[in-house]
Amino acid sequence: MDNLDRSNFGSQDLNEPIPLDKDFDKPIPFDDAGTSETGVSHSPLDLGGGTAKVPKIEVPKPVAKKPAGKIASTDRIAGVKTFFTKLHPGALNFLDEQITTWLKNNPGVTIKRTNIVTGQVQAKKTEPNIVITVWY
Repeated sequence: MDNLDRSNFGSQDLNEPIPLDKDFDKPIPFDDAGTSETGVSHSPLDLGGGTAKVPKIEVPKPVAKKPAGKIASTDRIAGVKTFFTKLHPGALNFLDEQITTWLKNNPGVTIKRTNIVTGQVQAKKTEPNIVITVWY
């Protein structure tokens, strides 16, 4: 604090303690505590219109949407079929054909749920694969 600007403190000595004769717990009074010399009124303005009626706007209530029907059947799951292949375009096309062929050969199958996961499958080499599980 070697470069303290003393010009802001007037003649007050900064090394002197704060005088104890001042009561710092006492609230600070307002400058215009009922004795305002400016003549400014702080009461609300009366524009002569009386009480204003605000028109009530009717907001339409939102219509609840009908829940969409479930795609999956509520019957018990009877079986599961798993398809998997490597992650490259030719293999994915082959996987599509496998699933389509299986569904055509089993017309009585009602699909209840499907899961799709990607991960490493270990064979001769460990490679990323897609695994599709069909619950029916």
